[in-house]
Amino acid sequence: MSKLTLQQLENHLWAACDILRGAVDSEAYKHYIFGLLFYKRLCDVWEEEYEDRLKTYDGNEEMAADPDEHRFDIPKGHFWRDVRQHTTNIGEHLNAAFRAIEDANMRLQGVFQDVDFNNKERFSDTILEQLLKHFEKHRLRKEDIDGDMLGAAYEYLIAQFAETAGKKGGEFFTPKEIVRLIVECLQPEEGMTIYDPACGSGGMLIEASRYMRRHGKKSHTLALYGQEKNLNTWAIAKMNLLLHDIEDDDNILRGDTLLDPKHLTGGSSDQGGAKGLQTFDRVLANPPFSLKQWGHSVWDKGDKFGRDRFGCPPKSYGDLAFVQHMISSLKSTGKLGVVLPHGVLFRAGAEGRIRQNMLEQDLIEGIIGLGPNLFYGTGIPACIMIINKDKASMRKGKVRFVNGAKEYVEGRNQNSLSQDNVMRLAEGFLKDEQAEGFSRTVDIEEIASNDYNLNIPRYVADVSEEEEIDVALELETLNELREARDEAERRMMDYMKELGYAA
Repeated sequence: MSKLTLQQLENHLWAACDILRGAVDSEAYKHYIFGLLFYKRLCDVWEEEYEDRLKTYDGNEEMAADPDEHRFDIPKGHFWRDVRQHTTNIGEHLNAAFRAIEDANMRLQGVFQDVDFNNKERFSDTILEQLLKHFEKHRLRKEDIDGDMLGAAYEYLIAQFAETAGKKGGEFFTPKEIVRLIVECLQPEEGMTIYDPACGSGGMLIEASRYMRRHGKKSHTLALYGQEKNLNTWAIAKMNLLLHDIEDDDNILRGDTLLDPKHLTGGSSDQGGAKGLQTFDRVLANPPFSLKQWGHSVWDKGDKFGRDRFGCPPKSYGDLAFVQHMISSLKSTGKLGVVLPHGVLFRAGAEGRIRQNMLEQDLIEGIIGLGPNLFYGTGIPACIMIINKDKASMRKGKVRFVNGAKEYVEGRNQNSLSQDNVMRLAEGFLKDEQAEGFSRTVDIEEIASNDYNLNIPRYVADVSEEEEIDVALELETLNELREARDEAERRMMDYMKELGYAA
């Protein structure tokens, strides 16, 4: 079989969605398409490994099929080829294969989420036959498609689903250019631990790995960790890492980060040992904007992990709860980057007090303002906050502001960042040069004099070139308008006299 280009692979996967149109709501496409894609990849790679082991073990089929010889075990009778033997009750056999694979592989438990192909009201055998036939047009062995390409096609699908999902799309996908901007600012190094407490589909963790390769560093030395509350999105993240051939999927845990953080250290609470939060070299996230039901009633009584040391955020805004969780999850030499709504920068009350405490502790290193309409399903202005527990001497007692309000490429439905935009914004943060209307380093004393308000235009005002005014020409135009007005009034009075309304 000839190797596919990325464009061909993307088209092939997106075409699978056409088969489901009318049978499944567009919001649900991703669960079924991702499930089948992952299943096909597992089966094709197993067969590739099996053929290789046959050569190694001189044709010994039993040894070549031994589960220890494979990355993942696929139980007998549950391969893709086995499902394809059936022309009726196809959904039942698909479901059985998914469950069997999860049972045989601890790492894959729950990865097929609650995908149910055995619903004949939704999936007739005709539709499933057509869908499976489409998927097997191309092999998905590693020799045919490497992990980077398959992962890139998977991310393309995630982006397409996010776009069609509108507001809900932002819950599982952050535009890749914004992710790249955060990673460029955090500059991970070999051997570091990277953590995303609201990891969605895993894009930020994968971009950290990609950053390493871009800069000629060993990406496999990173240890990636994440947590995601939504079951389906957690499964997408697990599959995303595995399809990129990243082995840290074990570290992608499911649960509510603010109420039930999963990455912990210390002894078992059952045995009297106190558990604490695991800490990391780099933390990055795009948590849900201004979350209402975030756990205020619990934090208001005191967070058991001490994450509320700067204060308890207000009931209706969970943004700074995520920020404080991230700070608590950061090593003493660590940095974090988080996407936030602009309101976090200037809202008073509890958020104002938290902001003041963070500034007095000299934790905030930078604020990068972003252009409008860059995120799926929301036009809320956003920014990136960079926090550094170990600032360089020249940055101590200061905050770096970057006004990126004009750094974007306008789109029909949604704006985007070009690679030039990304690098200009990243360099605006990393360098200490002052550029009028774009970047400036500000002493915390000045911020304190503004009641610890971090609203970007207070410190980096947008400077627009003022158009030169020809005073003589403008006066001439004004006189012409006056004469036209006077003439209109004269004509109106003449009409009023003819009608008898004026003397």
